[in-house]
Amino acid sequence: MKLMAYLCRGALLGCLSMGFVAPAMLAAPPAQSATGRSHARKPAPKPEPTLEELAEYVRGKFLALTPSDGYNDNLEVEFDPETATLTVAQPDGRCENYLNALDANSMIWEIFDPGDTHDLREKLLRLTITSRSGKKARICYDKTNHPDPSANPNRVRFLFSTSKAEEIPGFQGNMSKAFKKLIALSGGIPEKELF
Repeated sequence: MKLMAYLCRGALLGCLSMGFVAPAMLAAPPAQSATGRSHARKPAPKPEPTLEELAEYVRGKFLALTPSDGYNDNLEVEFDPETATLTVAQPDGRCENYLNALDANSMIWEIFDPGDTHDLREKLLRLTITSRSGKKARICYDKTNHPDPSANPNRVRFLFSTSKAEEIPGFQGNMSKAFKKLIALSGGIPEKELF
């Protein structure tokens, strides 16, 4: 094959020096191989995000898209990989959410109105995820560090500013994917197509 290439190159140079080949022929695209296959390699698949990367992504979205009504603000968010606990601090206390107890198949997004007839507030985007049977999804504490008995332990609820979330294309879809992967990596029930 190399010998053939040298012969062709030599013949072409000879024709050029004698004026037999038009310069436009030099710009012709190279011939494809007989099989027509390209030898370009496929790009390597993108690596899956790690538990820490997912936790930082979720934390960042909680803080960047926090409601700013003084009641439901996400003041701080921490993830403990040892216990798979996502702690969200708000003005009235904190909730420790156990990701290893959650079922990724139960995720629901909804618009929540935290206001009442006397106190109008921005509607919030709420993500609710229930726990697997027999497991507590969360424990909430008030500002004095006492357990809050009014917080339902069989589900977690996360709040985001609706107006801020609408400014980010694909926010709900991306956050759902991140939470599903985070739940699976934490030992919770992974997403499964049931029907």
